[in-house]
Amino acid sequence: MTDLASTRPPGLPQPRRYDGVNWVGVKTLYLREVRRFWKVGAQTVAAPVVTTLLYMLVFVVALQGARPPLHGTPFAEFVAPGLIMMAVLNNAFANASSSLIQAKIMGTSTDFLTPPLSPLELTIGFALGAATRGVVVGLVTAVCVMPFARLGVANLAAVVWFSLTASLLMGMLGVFAGLWAEKFDQLAAVQNFLIMPMTFLSGTFYLVDSLPEPFATISHFNPIFYMIDGFRYGFIGQAEGNIWIGVAMSALLTLAMAYACWLVFRSGWRLKS
Repeated sequence: MTDLASTRPPGLPQPRRYDGVNWVGVKTLYLREVRRFWKVGAQTVAAPVVTTLLYMLVFVVALQGARPPLHGTPFAEFVAPGLIMMAVLNNAFANASSSLIQAKIMGTSTDFLTPPLSPLELTIGFALGAATRGVVVGLVTAVCVMPFARLGVANLAAVVWFSLTASLLMGMLGVFAGLWAEKFDQLAAVQNFLIMPMTFLSGTFYLVDSLPEPFATISHFNPIFYMIDGFRYGFIGQAEGNIWIGVAMSALLTLAMAYACWLVFRSGWRLKS
């Protein structure tokens, strides 16, 4: 069979061939996602930090002395890692979901569908872009809460592992939400009625084991509980749940979401129809 590329006139540019992964395309998509949120840093970075500081003001400063230590940890040091992880989760989700729904509504999906990017490369680009926003917001938030909570690092590996897996997982969940939603109201419903309750009811401000049954048991089936608990463990050295269950669950969920994202990009669901 004749190679179509070899029959093109010599004066015309030949199609570019990629062996393996198109790293140039992945890098371009990743930088696009990063620059997209960095251009409006006041909204995407500063605003979440201010929200976290308001939580610290209400729950720590205003109630100073009214809340006893939890597991021997001062309340400020207990709450701060949970608030940082909440910022990571919410912003990783928001980055991917808002990017895709804006592309669908504005008709700019061809910007990443036309280039020679495979479903795997699209998954990598969007996931890394979302994770970058989540981690950046988490780092800035951690610096800003230092005056309110004396955070030390008891296990750096736990801090890095749970922050990265949580941001990647929520970024890929944001891909699903952005593809599923047809208008911003639907996307806001996912964040307000699914993401926000799961983060608030995951032991951010309290010990899950102190809840009455069956709520204490139900909370242990919330994957965000293990992410916040593992992340907090990295700072204070204590965990409510089994830290290894959290490691395994976060790894399996991240891999499962990556495979699911690959499937939806491969099928063109809500993008090519």
